[in-house]
Amino acid sequence: MYPVTSLKALLLNMKRRTFLQNSLLTGAGLAMSPLVNAFPTQDTILGYGNKRYKIDTKWSKADAMKNPVKDCHEMVQDKKGRIFLLTNETKNNVIIYDKSGNLLDSWGSEYPGAHGLTLFDENGEEVLFICDNNRHQVVKTTLSGRVLMTLDYPKETGMYAKQEEYIPTETAIAPNGDIYVADGYGKDFIIQYNSKGEYIRHFGGRGSGAAFVKNAHGVCIDARDASHPVLIVTSREENAFKRYEMDGTYIDTIALPGAWVCRPVIKGDYLYAAVLQSQSRLWQQSGFVTILDKNNKVVSNIAGSEPTYKSNQLQEMYQTIKVFDYPHDVCVDDDENLYVAQWNSGKVYPYKLRPIA
Repeated sequence: MYPVTSLKALLLNMKRRTFLQNSLLTGAGLAMSPLVNAFPTQDTILGYGNKRYKIDTKWSKADAMKNPVKDCHEMVQDKKGRIFLLTNETKNNVIIYDKSGNLLDSWGSEYPGAHGLTLFDENGEEVLFICDNNRHQVVKTTLSGRVLMTLDYPKETGMYAKQEEYIPTETAIAPNGDIYVADGYGKDFIIQYNSKGEYIRHFGGRGSGAAFVKNAHGVCIDARDASHPVLIVTSREENAFKRYEMDGTYIDTIALPGAWVCRPVIKGDYLYAAVLQSQSRLWQQSGFVTILDKNNKVVSNIAGSEPTYKSNQLQEMYQTIKVFDYPHDVCVDDDENLYVAQWNSGKVYPYKLRPIA
């Protein structure tokens, strides 16, 4: 999730900034967000409305001695139905499963800061984009790991004096091949390139005002309205997603109070996102998963509070049952099953959640 060299500094900085407010809020937050201490069984129903699930914590059949993981960062499914997991364990950066959790293959030893994983169908050929925090690069590969392109730090922007200032966390690829890179642990810019890797523009960045972002952890293209595709960018410290035109013009903010959201994942009419942690219980393994409908209204939280709106304002969300520690990504397969990868959670493999009627 974070490069090793900056993790402690980042956490310390965040804790310093939030200590005073959270010392006042934590007691209230704990009172309003009761936890179910017992871990749910396979029969426990999680979620609300038409987005309810049962969990399988033993989905992965991988042998931890042969195919270990550190942080399980992100997951995607290819058109053959295979599930690709990205981990920063350099014994096998990419682990490939079938939907039953059986290990099919693994590869990669050169991505110590493996963080972002995006799949793109390029004229019928699927490719991967890997963001590496430690290497300060985005690498485009085949599904078997052969490198096709490497994007270094964006000195063309004029915003970076050295590569260490650039810590990419996610990419989104437009239908025309344009590449949008979220510098989520660096300066929070979104950098746009064409399909050849040539710089076009940058926008966002850390600052004050609606068009700026704080911790641009994720980015995706939302084409649910086919006539008006837009970009959705994570502003995690603000507990929000922000929407932009494809040229970077700010549109609006989707407020998600209480939720430190990771990248947005679009499947059908819904947006899914792992929530790293609850604002009321920072750095206390308080994550959950949130689901938004096509109007960007929260309709379900998995292991989190029931979504409540008052005067059209979403009320603060929080973890209510101890299922996850720090969930980092959600993959939705072709059968609407969910797979949840976790950061800093005891080297656990991903969990699978099966929808129920």
